[in-house]
Amino acid sequence: MHSNRGLSRRNCLETMSCSWGTELWDQFDNLEKHTQWGIEFLERYTKFVKERSEIELSYAKQIRNLSKKYQLKKNSKDEEEYKYTSCRAFLITLNELNDYAGQHEVIAENLSSQITAELTRYTQELKAERKSHFHDGRRAQQHIENSWKQLESSKRRFERDCKEADRAQHYFDKVDADINVTKADVEKRCSLKAKQQAQLRHQVAEDSKNEYLTYLQKFNKDQHEHYYTLIPHIFQRIQEMEERRVGRVRESMRVYTEVERKVLPIVSKCLDGMTKAAESIEPKMDSKQVVESYKSGFEPPGDVEFEDYSVSMKRAVSESSFLNARGESRRRSRSKLWPLLKRNKLMSLLASPRQPPPPPPTSPSPDGLLNGPQSPQQPKEPLSQRLNDFMSTKHKMHCLRSLKRGLSLKLGTGQEDYSHLPPEQRRKKLQAKLNDINKDIQKEMDQRDALTKMKDVYIKNPHLGDPDSIDPRLEEITQSLEKLQLEAHKFEGWLTEVERKLLEKGSESQRRQSNHFDSQGNTPLTNNYGQNRERSSAHSPDGSYTEDPSTETTMQFKSRSTEFDDEFDDEEPLPTIGTCKALYPFEGQNEGTISMAEGEMLYVIEEDKGDGWTRVRRNEDEEGYVPTSYIKLFLDTNAKGAMTYI
Repeated sequence: MHSNRGLSRRNCLETMSCSWGTELWDQFDNLEKHTQWGIEFLERYTKFVKERSEIELSYAKQIRNLSKKYQLKKNSKDEEEYKYTSCRAFLITLNELNDYAGQHEVIAENLSSQITAELTRYTQELKAERKSHFHDGRRAQQHIENSWKQLESSKRRFERDCKEADRAQHYFDKVDADINVTKADVEKRCSLKAKQQAQLRHQVAEDSKNEYLTYLQKFNKDQHEHYYTLIPHIFQRIQEMEERRVGRVRESMRVYTEVERKVLPIVSKCLDGMTKAAESIEPKMDSKQVVESYKSGFEPPGDVEFEDYSVSMKRAVSESSFLNARGESRRRSRSKLWPLLKRNKLMSLLASPRQPPPPPPTSPSPDGLLNGPQSPQQPKEPLSQRLNDFMSTKHKMHCLRSLKRGLSLKLGTGQEDYSHLPPEQRRKKLQAKLNDINKDIQKEMDQRDALTKMKDVYIKNPHLGDPDSIDPRLEEITQSLEKLQLEAHKFEGWLTEVERKLLEKGSESQRRQSNHFDSQGNTPLTNNYGQNRERSSAHSPDGSYTEDPSTETTMQFKSRSTEFDDEFDDEEPLPTIGTCKALYPFEGQNEGTISMAEGEMLYVIEEDKGDGWTRVRRNEDEEGYVPTSYIKLFLDTNAKGAMTYI
């Protein structure tokens, strides 16, 4: 039998078709341990796939959040950035990355449904099957053990009966052969009885022998059936169960790779999309877009005109020339600072009295009021002279306009016609707005046509609906179309005006260049050329646009002052920072001052800057300076005060 098992073992190794029933007939406990390990391995692999699925899901979620974080928000200030090819490529990359995250979600879902759920269910079935098989094996093993115990019991009983029969026979033989036994002893011990006892023991021994033989045959039969029929059959089922488990692990591992392989084409498309997006970036196109975005349409400034100061030397010194010289010196000292001042500070510089304020009266008595100090009568430059100083060069006026419009841009108060933008940018904005309006008009017209057709259908088939129910909607669309057409006509007019100005500037620029080349090296530059420079320099320092100034070489003070006022007619008044009470009357006869009566309450809008004057307001249209020593201040501690600088 051992030689047959060795031969079968060699055949098993050669053919790879081993039978646990024949090869492992005595390894019941080890098989039980091995199958338990197999189930634990299956559970561990299931847990691995589950955790991998969770990782894929978490990774996909993080990728989606990352893509969403950098996506373009609606009505975002970054919308303008996506007119560049690099930004558009980045947007495409984010969309492809979002699709890429979706494929990882597909991987997680398939791993969970096709492997984790299936293996979890199969593990429960495997545990129940294994329990059934080993229960049958233990029952067969218990049966053979019981048969062995019966055999051992009959064997021990047969051995005991044989020993007792031998002792009875030996005793009978000893009594019968003893010649020294007296007649009384023979009678006393009854030889016949001893003989019968010996024969009885022999009979019991014979019965025990037969029983032993019977149990022996039964045990051998049970043992043969146990090791060659029952156990091989049970072990064969356990082997098949284990092989199915291993096969399921193999299939799960194959599905594990196929799940990821199936999404590779889509992942590859996502990566190809990212590559195409990167290849779509055009540096030259982005550079061109920068030009389209920021091109103002202005021409470069011309040469600076020559200012002949020797002419003033030939004039006689007079009061007017003396005042002009003073104004010129002040203008030179302030020419670099005034564009940085706000309108109210600028007006305060223009209108504040230049001489020190009068001293207060010695007492507030009526006599003091009659003989009190009057406003200084020293000669001072009129407001027109100061305006003339500041408006003597158009370049300063341009900067004033630029300052105003630059502030309006920063504060978000752009005009509907985009007049705050440079010509080229204004043309593009108007064109884009006109395109949007035309789209809205087309949409409304499509709705009108659809409703008209529906009304015709209702007229022909009254059972489908009431034709009159459509009239309110048609009337609403008609009104909307009229508004949109008026809006479109308005923007078309603005667009035509801008395009006309751009054409005029282009022709003027060409004419200016030709004049410049003709006159270069022969005659000095004319004032007109300086004026062209001023016209082409109508920019504000922050890039905002101002309208072209007048082409006249000289301007009267009235036109300059009117233009100056127009620039600031929409400025907000300075906020009040407190109140004041007039301690003494003040006539305020000079420019920039305001009269007040004793005890009058006024609003303070600007504190004393060290020159002895305080700026006050009586109402919205009447404000000016009064001597600080003539009033009692009641400042509001919570007020921010007048901002005199930008």
